[in-house]
Amino acid sequence: MEATILGGGREVGRLGVFNEIEGKKLLIDYGIMPEEPPLYPMESPPVKNAIITHAHLDHSGMVPWLCSRYGTRIFSTDITREISDILFRDAVKIADSKGHPYPYGLNEVEISSDKFRRMEIGDEREIDGIRVRFHSAGHIPGSAMVELVDFSILYAFDINTVDSHLLRGAEPVRCETLFIEGTYAGVEHPPRPQLEREFLDEVEDIVNRGGKVIIPAFAVGRTQELAMVLNGAGHEFWLEGMGRKISDILLKHGGYLRSPAELKKAMDNANLVYSDHGKKLALKSGIVLTTSGMLNGGPVLWYIDKIKDDPKSAVIITGYQVEGTNGRMLLENGEINLYGVKTRVNCQVKFYDFSAHAGHSELVKFINKCSPENVVIVHSENPEALADDVDANVYMPKNGEKIKI
Repeated sequence: MEATILGGGREVGRLGVFNEIEGKKLLIDYGIMPEEPPLYPMESPPVKNAIITHAHLDHSGMVPWLCSRYGTRIFSTDITREISDILFRDAVKIADSKGHPYPYGLNEVEISSDKFRRMEIGDEREIDGIRVRFHSAGHIPGSAMVELVDFSILYAFDINTVDSHLLRGAEPVRCETLFIEGTYAGVEHPPRPQLEREFLDEVEDIVNRGGKVIIPAFAVGRTQELAMVLNGAGHEFWLEGMGRKISDILLKHGGYLRSPAELKKAMDNANLVYSDHGKKLALKSGIVLTTSGMLNGGPVLWYIDKIKDDPKSAVIITGYQVEGTNGRMLLENGEINLYGVKTRVNCQVKFYDFSAHAGHSELVKFINKCSPENVVIVHSENPEALADDVDANVYMPKNGEKIKI
């Protein structure tokens, strides 16, 4: 087989792997990089079939372009299809509002909506003569690892092997060739119970001293996880952004969730922001969970603007921040681009690693249990750290590089 890395080579984001196997072509993921403005993968050759592992835009964001240009069929779970459509439309809206050129519009989104083909976790089907099986990736609801059964190849793009409130962790699949993410190569996650305890203690301390807690959260997965953590501890909190709409979709597909009842309870107890008046009530109350997760837009900027000079208040970041995003700038430099102006943030900035990605030791353990002869590390800024602990033929391709196995 030959694989061309269209994106995600020695970087996190805009992942795309174009595969040619015995004369057949199959694209796995095709996303964008959520920078300002966004970065795109290399142009895909014409392809009849593509698989999207999950809805996050760094894996799915170029699907409308793909479908409108080539008429490509997209295989994914139903949750991925529904959420992707929402994210595509939101991405077009944001690009229009900021004046960024974008590779597609709403017409292309409509075209792509007819190109999705349903394939659920545990399903096996033949796609252009290639037998494909989906396995749970444990990353967000509906996320899949993709096994090419007859060729003993597994694509594990964005996996989490640890149980969370939302999902059960991914299980290894024996294979000869493993394509795997390395987002957290060289970085360990703290034990989840310890992390939750420290996070909740921090939130309580800030509120008790009269501060406000602003928690930027990815609408898909992170919002729901944090809502369950906060609700389980008895905290009153406000929710703004796309997270509520996404939660409704997840509850509709409750079979994918570890505890639909826990998520429903958290959503029922959340105070929802619908208006400017609601924003003021939310800020006054003290705890606000809101999009966007990397601070590149959305309601979170309004809240940060209000608390940025209050030393009693804090922005709590809970997930990976891609290079070039507002969130990364805030963590590294204490600044954000606020409505077009680089602005100093003088309130507290905290980081709690609620990642939905496997940490270094978890990746190594997963790889070893898959027992591959070949390992291809993508979606990583530091693949060498993972390669050092892997006993296999390791490939760490750059964008545009072809791998022959």
